[in-house]
Amino acid sequence: MPTLPWTTPNPARPDTTAFVMASRLDVRSGKDTPRFFLKSLSAWGQVRKAPGALGASLEAQLLKGVFYTLSAWEDRDALYAYAKAEPHKTIMTGLRSVMRESTFTFWEVPVAELPITWEDAKRRIEEQARKDAAQGDRSR
Repeated sequence: MPTLPWTTPNPARPDTTAFVMASRLDVRSGKDTPRFFLKSLSAWGQVRKAPGALGASLEAQLLKGVFYTLSAWEDRDALYAYAKAEPHKTIMTGLRSVMRESTFTFWEVPVAELPITWEDAKRRIEEQARKDAAQGDRSR
């Protein structure tokens, strides 16, 4: 299970708040996992140079086809600018067909609490997945 450790592309301004995003991305088939992993490394390279990126980590559970991302940003706008920029934009659209399901969760923390732990991030992802499932049940 390769994990790319927390990296800090840009220093955070003291006494500010970070906008955090964590995700779980499930690949539909094992045959798509190597391609997804290689593309995720391209996105990782992009986040390491992204304006407003305060930190990021990636965990790939290759045998399960599950990828976790964790990143902290100066604000929501910095995260969205990254997501809309290349290569992330093309990667995201190009891999949509190989995805089974995805869960995204967002929250804010004082920058003094960075880096975020994987334990905290995965707990929040699981909580969000339960909320999403409950909302899906109600919409049927």
